[in-house]
Amino acid sequence: MIQYYAKADRRLKELEEPQVSCWINISPPFSQEELEEIAQRFFIPLDFLIDSLDIDERSRYEKEDDVRLIVVNTPILNESEEENDAIYITVPIGIILTLDHIITISSFENPVLQLFLDNKVKHFDPANESLFVIQILEQTVYRYLTCLKKLNLKRNLIEKELYDSSRNKELKELLSIEKSLVYFMNSLSSNELLKMKMKRSDFLSIREDEDKSDQFEDIIIDNSQALEMVNVYTNILNGTMDAYGSIISNNLNLTIRRLTLITIILMVPTLIASFYGMNVPIPFMDSGFTVYGIIIASVLSSLLVAWYFQRKRLF
Repeated sequence: MIQYYAKADRRLKELEEPQVSCWINISPPFSQEELEEIAQRFFIPLDFLIDSLDIDERSRYEKEDDVRLIVVNTPILNESEEENDAIYITVPIGIILTLDHIITISSFENPVLQLFLDNKVKHFDPANESLFVIQILEQTVYRYLTCLKKLNLKRNLIEKELYDSSRNKELKELLSIEKSLVYFMNSLSSNELLKMKMKRSDFLSIREDEDKSDQFEDIIIDNSQALEMVNVYTNILNGTMDAYGSIISNNLNLTIRRLTLITIILMVPTLIASFYGMNVPIPFMDSGFTVYGIIIASVLSSLLVAWYFQRKRLF
């Protein structure tokens, strides 16, 4: 789906046909023929469009003639039905700057771009292409920070459930969080490198604009903060997983030990009773109180063994 937008009366307005300084947004569904038509119509290298659809594409920028490409990875909610999959994955957004238009393309419905479509970003104007790119990068970092807070909150809730019950369900959920953090770490590292290169090369030509330069610098700082949060949460999660693995193993050992002690205690009356089941003469065999004696001796012996184990703190 290819849509054209322009700002009018402080509102984003959809256009029937593209005009100068408008925003062209390409979102699913679309076909290869539509991409080829867009590339020919706006004199864009087809590779710029196709590369932006590759889910494994790293963050980077590229320039060919008067057309510039920026690929930045953004987090989205994973809609896969597999329970062991990551909660969030990262997908690239392609930002293509031409002489007359700014084009965005993504292979998924992206919440970052949706913020602009819903007019939720202040001072947004597609005609100001450098500011528009900065705002996309800014909202991408905010999206990472929001997702990280949600993941950390979910991790805390799972830990509280694990205190009461060590089930596979909670451990699988922790594994999904860990996978999400791995995606975030790789993408944030790639995004940080992209922004540092863009700043060094002045890719957006904002070096002389103090406001935009300061805003771009703040984005780099926020990206570094998000990356540090990912590292902290990953270390905490790894420690949590290791701790619960040790707890589960220790609980299993305690259970086996208790079952072994119970078996030993129950073996004592069995041993006593087995003597009187032999086909050989045994003292007090003919007494009428033999059965009661066996029961009393078995109970006393079991209690004695149990007391011994309790004194040794084996229970």
